[in-house]
Order: sequence, then C-alpha cells, then structure tokens
Amino acid sequence: MSGQQDKEGEILVTRASLPSYEEYIEMIKPIWDSAWLTNMGDFHRRLEKELADYMGTDKLVLFVNGHMALEMAIQALELTGEVITTPFTFASTTHAIVRNHLTPVFCDINPVDYTIDVDKLEALITDKTSGIIPVHVYGNICDVERIEAIAKKYGLKVIYDAAHTFGERYMGKCVGEFGDASIFSFHATKVFNSIEGGAVVFGKEWMRHRLNCLKNYGIVDQEHVVWVGGNAKMNEFQAAMGLCNLKHLEGEIEKRRRVVERYQERLKGVSGLKLPFYKEGLTPNYAYFPVVFDGFAADRNQVYQVLTQHNIYPRKYFYPLTSDFQCFEGKYSSKATPVAAYMADRVLTLPCYADLALEDVERICDIIRNMQERV
Repeated sequence: MSGQQDKEGEILVTRASLPSYEEYIEMIKPIWDSAWLTNMGDFHRRLEKELADYMGTDKLVLFVNGHMALEMAIQALELTGEVITTPFTFASTTHAIVRNHLTPVFCDINPVDYTIDVDKLEALITDKTSGIIPVHVYGNICDVERIEAIAKKYGLKVIYDAAHTFGERYMGKCVGEFGDASIFSFHATKVFNSIEGGAVVFGKEWMRHRLNCLKNYGIVDQEHVVWVGGNAKMNEFQAAMGLCNLKHLEGEIEKRRRVVERYQERLKGVSGLKLPFYKEGLTPNYAYFPVVFDGFAADRNQVYQVLTQHNIYPRKYFYPLTSDFQCFEGKYSSKATPVAAYMADRVLTLPCYADLALEDVERICDIIRNMQERV
C-alpha cells in the first residue's frame, strides 16, 4: 500500500489508502482492450459481486458516490413530507433529503456515542413523517433495535447513513442489514475507497431494479423510461481501484487498529478528554478518532490552532451542525438539538489512517498532553 509521508511534512486528518502503482496499472490494462469505460462494465459487475460477498449480502447496488446512493435510496423508497434525521452529520445527509424536496426534522443526539437519541424520536413523528434517516457516527452504530421497533409501530421507512461503518458487523450481522436500506461511501477518505464511490444495501429484492434504473436516468430499456432518474453510475476506473483496495482491506483495518490503540494508550486518563469507545457486539473499522475536549485546560479551538502550528491538521468534525449551514439560514435552529450543538463545539477528530506512523501519533499526543501545562 502507499508509503509513509515525509515526517517533516503535513499530517492531514486522513490519507487515502492506495494499492501499488504497478498493481493498479496492471488491473486497468483490460479497459484499453475493451474500451468499455462505464455503464456497468466487467469491473463494475466484479466489484459489486465481491463487495456483496465481503459484506455477506446478496442485495447491493453500486453508485458513483455515497451521496447519490442516498439521494436515490430516498427516491426509490418514495419518501414524502418529513424525514427525521440528525444535524450531527456531514452535509450530504441533510442535502440529500432537501434535494428530494423533503423536509428534514432534526432529532438530537445522545451524549454517549453521538448517534440519534432514540428517546426523542417519537415526539417528532407527525402525520407528515414518512421515514427516519439515522446516522452511524465515527464507526459507532445507532440503536438499531429500538429504531426498528419505532419504525414498525408508526409504519416508517428507515435508511441508515452508514458511510462511517463499511466493513463492520454488529451482533454477527453486516451493518447494512438493518433498516430498509443502508448507504455506504467509498470516497478516497474512507477505510475502503474506489476513489469516489458508494453503494446501497437494501432489504427487498424489488429495490435492485429500481435503483439500477434510477442511477441510469430512469431508463428501463431502450424504449422505456419509467422514473425521473439521474446519472450516478460508477465507472470502470473507480471499480478497478475498488477491486485492488478490497484485497488489502483487512490489512488496512489492522493498521488503523494499531493507530487507534496507541491514541487510547497515550490519552487515556487525561483530564477533560472524552475518548471514543465501541458498542458491545460491534466489530469496528477504526475509521476515526474523535476526541471531545470538555473541561480540558484548553478548548477545542485552541487545541486545533496549536496542532496546526505543528503542521498537524485535525478536523472539527462535525462542525457546524448542518442545521446551522448558511444555505438553511432562518429555517432551522440548533437550539432544538442542544446536545448536538454542545458536542459540535467540542469535538476534534485527530489524524487517523493506515499509514500514520506511530511516532507521529506519539507526537500528536505529546502536544495535547503538554497543553495542560502550557495553557
């Protein structure tokens, strides 16, 4: 996989995992022979099959990226009116709802694992509610059992934004098996990447045909266009990268595990820091290392500034809340989700990727620990 960066250079919050140059070049040679670049070619079909096998499902459709996967999952399930979700997420989740001409209703998060607070869900359900889009956060999954019970009680559809949880299993099941559908992102920054890419894992077989049509302009065949779709097909170069990276995935997750464990060892017990944990029964992918600075000697923004002075670039993830975006000014208020607002002001995701040197993890931890005395 990709080599170590220059230690004197920048350390970004993440770094894409890549196969060797030679491996990828060898993989894409057949594309020149076939001249088949997109439209569900051989590599596309192979990746779809291998991903389904890896995840232990027979119901998976590939997309050009995770965002279009979510937009079209919403469209396929014909959600209407209001959709309950969380503002403690990446822009894509909220935008996919709004771009489908639906109204997001923001539910607060719980302060333990930052996923949607199921205790507050039912109070937000109205006669306009058609679905729930909970978000698995930092690799921790939502309370899927209670969400399922609530959805069944009110006849609601559930689509999980599972972008952070590829490769994970919960209670022996693939995380994509919960709800009516789950969407995954294979963006370059994710644990597994196909440069850009995404997928929908779904529960009902009828969704396969609809999703495949929607991602190809709604075309069923050369003479019939049944839905108003878009162009969300993964191309062959993306699929080839995915096939290469899938071979190395377990090794990459193991490298990430060592990075996360070193952070845990060095930062455990530091006053004012809340470190991540993983839900019982979950097999994690070690995608992120979020730290909440609450009662620490310095606030989150001060820590961020000091780290950047050392060419270390963590991320305020998620900040701001999507409900506070300028594009939604005057429509929503983060006062309705006080726990999410509190966490957004205090969380910092530290650099975490497979090729991050453990000595760099040590250096990051030393800088943070030393701030207790300096600030």
